Amino acid sequence: MRTLFTLFLLVQLNLGFGQYKFDVSAVAKFQKELNSEYADAKISPLTPKDLAEFKTLDFYPANETFYVVAKLVRTKKEKPFEMKTSTDRKPLYVKYGELSFTIDGRDLKLNVYKNMELSKKEEYNDYLFLPFSDLTSGNESYIGGKYIDLKIPKGDAIVIDFNTSYNPYCAYNSIYSCPKVPLENDLDIEIKAGVKKFHD
Repeated sequence: MRTLFTLFLLVQLNLGFGQYKFDVSAVAKFQKELNSEYADAKISPLTPKDLAEFKTLDFYPANETFYVVAKLVRTKKEKPFEMKTSTDRKPLYVKYGELSFTIDGRDLKLNVYKNMELSKKEEYNDYLFLPFSDLTSGNESYIGGKYIDLKIPKGDAIVIDFNTSYNPYCAYNSIYSCPKVPLENDLDIEIKAGVKKFHD
């Protein structure tokens, strides 16, 4: 029996969401740019020792299964809250909405957030922060989960490409302060996509 959400997606895809198509070259571009950033001593989060030996991050193979069109339900009257981090720092975030999607026939949901301070800057006004963890976290993936960068869509559909998920800087260097994934964003499924953990 199809869920209401699955039916919603089927209807929307028929109405034009088919424009959202998985692009392997876009994933390859993401991986190349991320490797370039980490290889650049001026901006790399790597420790000097790791930077000296760095060749490439370890990525899962690009997988269309983890490219999904989600339904965005904007949440109203949300109050800003202090998001926990790996240090004592507590930046202000606000829940922007809920993302509903399916992977392998399973209905899933994640909350998406806005950084209150960052959103004051014009270039980041439409930026959304999607932190998540899953059943690979602590095994093949970084134990603290991963992040995805999104932009506010005009409508109520948004692409989540888990192939472009990346590790917090804390996965590479303890000097950084990184937001912790909220408990409600822990997925009970393996997301074998994006960057793997850095050290075994």
